[in-house]
Amino acid sequence: MQSNGYAYINTIGCQMNVYDSEKLAAILKALGFRHTTDMDQADIVVCNTCAIRHKAEEKAFSFLGRFAKAKRKKPRLLTVMAGCVAQQEGKKAFKRVPHLDLVLGTQAFSRFGQHIAALQSGRRQIVDTAPSDVIFDTMPDKADVSENQVSRFVTIMQGCDNFCTYCVVPYVRGRERSRSWESIVEEIRILADTGVREVTLLGQNVNSYGRREGGISFADLLEKVARVAGISRIRFATSHPKDLSCELIQAITDLDKVCSHLHLPVQSGSDRILKKMNRGYTREIYLSRINDLKNACPGIALSTDIIVGFPGETRTDFHDTMSLLTEVGFDAIFAFAYSDRSSAPASKFSDQVDEKEKMDRLNQLLALQDQVTEEKNKQVKGQVMQVLVEGVSAKQHADFVKTSDNMQQMTGRTASNKVVHFPSDTAAVGDLVDIQIMDAYLHSLWGQPLERQTS
Repeated sequence: MQSNGYAYINTIGCQMNVYDSEKLAAILKALGFRHTTDMDQADIVVCNTCAIRHKAEEKAFSFLGRFAKAKRKKPRLLTVMAGCVAQQEGKKAFKRVPHLDLVLGTQAFSRFGQHIAALQSGRRQIVDTAPSDVIFDTMPDKADVSENQVSRFVTIMQGCDNFCTYCVVPYVRGRERSRSWESIVEEIRILADTGVREVTLLGQNVNSYGRREGGISFADLLEKVARVAGISRIRFATSHPKDLSCELIQAITDLDKVCSHLHLPVQSGSDRILKKMNRGYTREIYLSRINDLKNACPGIALSTDIIVGFPGETRTDFHDTMSLLTEVGFDAIFAFAYSDRSSAPASKFSDQVDEKEKMDRLNQLLALQDQVTEEKNKQVKGQVMQVLVEGVSAKQHADFVKTSDNMQQMTGRTASNKVVHFPSDTAAVGDLVDIQIMDAYLHSLWGQPLERQTS
């Protein structure tokens, strides 16, 4: 195939955006573009954007804005804004980035190739934010999966039907749509054949997978994925508390390949704020789901998302959130100060919380969680945990002693999603290694491998 030059893709945002960028890269490869990590070498630059927070949106415009000078020097250079900000802004994106060539919405990826052809024929400033009833569904190219890539994301659905008042996802990704289970399983089989050992199934609310289409449940999908030879671990994100069924809890318990870790966003510990957020559950309901999980899966690791400073949040509401952290004992949290998104209903709410107060509350929350996380990590000292090896550690641990020319400090994750560093002269990427935990820190564990290793 004749080369069309080089393509550079910049991804901003969530795991789903990473997955989408892989799809865009596959389309560009089929068109004859070669991947490059050098922006100056690129003949086409794609920024796959995120609109969940204002900072991410501004980051996208800033990145694309820098190519005005480059386009004057290289007139054939193509610039593309793809993803959520593209869907949200449409043709308005050209006002901020006049040299932009293509605005490609979240449901227009299947038409990416034809738009590139049109641009190469001389068209400019194409906008495609048209909706689609189906998910752009392509299989990965085995040649594009790195032999050292032990873990991959697989999107199983797109869009959302929940309409939380702070969230733009239903507006930029559309209503909920699920892929067929056959397509998902086939993609995972291909990944397993390339050496991938862990998959993370992605969706805005994986718990409602297949509901709109009348297909199999998410628990049934997990069972089918667990049958794929070569896959050792299955993770998934994100789960909505109101849809966490007994069937799914049972699947987490019964299926050995499903990791003992669940990310269950709570967003707030206050019933008043949860109602304003349109979350569809109360604090009591959330805690009952957590109790069911802990009873069915003793030792399960839990993580969550929390928004601090939602409009109208009082100090009492915030203290309800702080007390929930202590009551649940999350292993990790992802916490953010509330940020207005223009297309989300909450942007019109009164009683906005002062920015300084937001940051004060956020820092209090994070400080409390640091204490909880470190204590949870210390509780596993002395235990033997199975670690899926991801590669060589980027940073050497203080206890690492190079005892031979072949000894390296390796890193991997437990089924409960804890990062473990350890020395080894035999462990390879993709191995499952039994590690005795010797020390614990805020963000990681340190251990020594036992003799037995399995691949």
